[in-house]
Amino acid sequence: MTELTTPAPTPTRRRLGGRIQWRALTITVAAIILALIAGAILMIVSDPDVISLYAYLFSAPALPLGASWEKVSSAYAAMAIGAVGSPAALAATTREAAPLICAGLGVGLGFRAGLFNIGAQGQAIMAAILAAWVGFALQLPPVIHILVAMLAGVVGGSLWGGIVGWLKAKTGAHEVIVTIMFNYIAIGTLAWLLTTNAFQRPGRTDPISPPVHGTSAFPTIYGQLHVGFLVALLAAFLTWWVIDRSTIGFQIRAVGANPHAAGTAGMDVARMTIITMTLSGLLAGLAGVQYAIGPGANGVPTPLSQGLVGTVGFDAITVALLGRSRPLGIVFAGLLFGGLHAGGLSMQSIAGTPLTLSMVLQALIVLFVAAPGLVRTIIPFLRERRAVPAGGQA
Repeated sequence: MTELTTPAPTPTRRRLGGRIQWRALTITVAAIILALIAGAILMIVSDPDVISLYAYLFSAPALPLGASWEKVSSAYAAMAIGAVGSPAALAATTREAAPLICAGLGVGLGFRAGLFNIGAQGQAIMAAILAAWVGFALQLPPVIHILVAMLAGVVGGSLWGGIVGWLKAKTGAHEVIVTIMFNYIAIGTLAWLLTTNAFQRPGRTDPISPPVHGTSAFPTIYGQLHVGFLVALLAAFLTWWVIDRSTIGFQIRAVGANPHAAGTAGMDVARMTIITMTLSGLLAGLAGVQYAIGPGANGVPTPLSQGLVGTVGFDAITVALLGRSRPLGIVFAGLLFGGLHAGGLSMQSIAGTPLTLSMVLQALIVLFVAAPGLVRTIIPFLRERRAVPAGGQA
């Protein structure tokens, strides 16, 4: 068999790729700006006091416009303060971003292979179950305890994702349906385990586990910034290296671009499907590990419960979309959404803006990012120019 090699990019191809990347970045930035504008409109129309002043729009326009500006500016200023306004705020943002980055990497890796891993939620739950159990059930030295808990978690997540890959490769089952069902199985498994003696905290009847030992928790660096964030950055770097610098990554990208052509070229598409879903589950599982042994808002790990991982698996889809399934983009997207989570609390406490508005902003960002045609329609200068044939008209 002839050896597969990647053709060297020509200057024209490099220029075209650069223009495409810059256009994608511009559309992403425009999507964020449009989401902030839409959020500002929502804040204005949802405040009865501000809306009532619009009766004087033509007689005294300074009243409604000034009140609107005060409402929007105070809310966004409070969000910025809560997200990046101090070292403590930055630390809180990194704590929120760490699991989002890990889960987003898992979903983004699947996207690069043409697979829709909707099961990051279930993979994170299974990882959190195993990591938390190692954390509270075993007595091990500090560093070893952390490593064993992490290993147990990523093994659980990778197995949960690998099973899906095997089912798709061997039976043709669609990964979207299977991963959604596996989410429900993971949720049900966690609910059942929290009623057993092995997981339920002694002396309690509610579904909550014992707290993990301090030897298994990620050490804190500053405030809410902990080693888990550095682990997330390392995972992003390794994911980039695998995708862009390794043979397996080349095959993943080839299968994602055209599985039929990849198979014709001699690649084992079924094997790559299993490998991709396993790696995707491993990364999503690392998000569950972040929740299980990472410090919570109070500085200590949160005990295992039904809502421990929140909706990280579904948020990861938005992070992967915003990051264009690129590791670096996912890191920035995770930090953005982490800042929205952390800043949303400040919006509520300082500006009196509902916490749910930060969730609305996330949804609006994803809406605009996922619909670049809509962004180009709203902002005309982002429209692509049609090529005009030489000697003729378009």
